[in-house]
Amino acid sequence: MDTEHPLTGGNATASVVRIGATVRKPWTAKTALVQDLVEHVRARGVDAPAPLGRDEQGRQILEFVPGAGPEVLDTDDLNRIGRMVRGIHDAAASFPFRTTDAWDVLLPAPDQPELICHGDVAPWNLIVGDRWVFIDWDGAGPSTRLWDLAYSASAFTLNDPAQDPQDAGARLAAFIAGYDADDGMRSLLPAAMAQRTAAMLRMLGQAHDRGEEPWGSMYVEGHGAHWRAVTEYVRAHEAVWRDALG
Repeated sequence: MDTEHPLTGGNATASVVRIGATVRKPWTAKTALVQDLVEHVRARGVDAPAPLGRDEQGRQILEFVPGAGPEVLDTDDLNRIGRMVRGIHDAAASFPFRTTDAWDVLLPAPDQPELICHGDVAPWNLIVGDRWVFIDWDGAGPSTRLWDLAYSASAFTLNDPAQDPQDAGARLAAFIAGYDADDGMRSLLPAAMAQRTAAMLRMLGQAHDRGEEPWGSMYVEGHGAHWRAVTEYVRAHEAVWRDALG
């Protein structure tokens, strides 16, 4: 049960291993805050990997959730995921926070933060199995519903610039219907999605210029080109997204 099995596939966190039914990850300055957040949302019905304390090597211990990343998501799946994102936001809205705490978010929200968000609710952090669970809460921090939803919606439905825009619009509509966004949120989303994808591209480029890792290397190893293409795609078809969300 003590055998360590390295878990690969992530970009930003090194030295992640599985031991039995647990995952071990480095403990950081924000881990205690993140674990408090996860316990808070779990107590309000959100399924997330249970924090299980700290091991003898000082690493955080998390519940291992069996399953795999999603392969093909249809509109029913996207509707379900939209409901999951809404559930996370609603549960996190009552979590007390201070922006001065050591959240260290990757992309700060452009407006006044209103709640703590996961920060990377995207296909690469979704485990699908007997349970559908978002993992890797380490990037959590102060944000807004709009900024976080713009990222999740674009990541799940607009992340392939080769897809037909009308098909993407239908997928986006299913996701946002699951979230049950009101008219005000729907009207703001198309522009917010363009801003959010552009911010991701800008962050990677700036990290490369400053030599910050792993983002600098990711920028030149394909992520920069990908986010540039996604940003252009999301901007070019903003009218389609408005029609789909209308």
